Amino acid sequence: HLEAFKIVLNDHGIVMTDEQYFNKYLAYDDKTLFEKIFTDNGSEITENIINQLIEEKHILITELFSKHVAIFPGIDDFIKRSAEKYTLAIASGALKSEIEFILKKYSLDNYFQSITSADEVLNCKPDPEPFLKALKKINSNNDEIKASDCLVLEDSVYGIEAAKTAGLKCVAVTNSYERGLLYGADLVVDDYNELKAEIIEGLFSSD
Repeated sequence: HLEAFKIVLNDHGIVMTDEQYFNKYLAYDDKTLFEKIFTDNGSEITENIINQLIEEKHILITELFSKHVAIFPGIDDFIKRSAEKYTLAIASGALKSEIEFILKKYSLDNYFQSITSADEVLNCKPDPEPFLKALKKINSNNDEIKASDCLVLEDSVYGIEAAKTAGLKCVAVTNSYERGLLYGADLVVDDYNELKAEIIEGLFSSD
């Protein structure tokens, strides 16, 4: 996503560094990121321009995904183990087609009950809307599950904020930020292989 954002923005005369992305824009959906970075650079932005940028980025990222994407070590095993015991859903700032591409590429598409993507929400993280909408989808097919019974896996500061505002437990993985910046989470791990069932369930034992 970062590489695609940089290429598209550069074509429109805006330079975004890796540092800027991680410090300010990571976890925003495409629409919000383009709005904010254009505003931050004093450039005019309209809905038509945003839609054009989103389309350019989508075309580019599909190409990049086909060539370069890889999943984090241990995540596929974690998903498969978790799906045997829990209901799994995705709430992401990516477009639904992009999420589905990755799931199908790694044969993980059958492990998730639902996907809530940037296409479906008005407000991206750090707003809690993506998680609340994902929970609503889960409850459309199950008994009522409370927010406090759910666990979110996140790797961004904005994602943690969204999860906690929604009333969800949150485990943060140090994929994108160093451990010290993820202090808002209930637990911080460096690797998905650390996430054993007893550790996850221990987060709820005092509730």
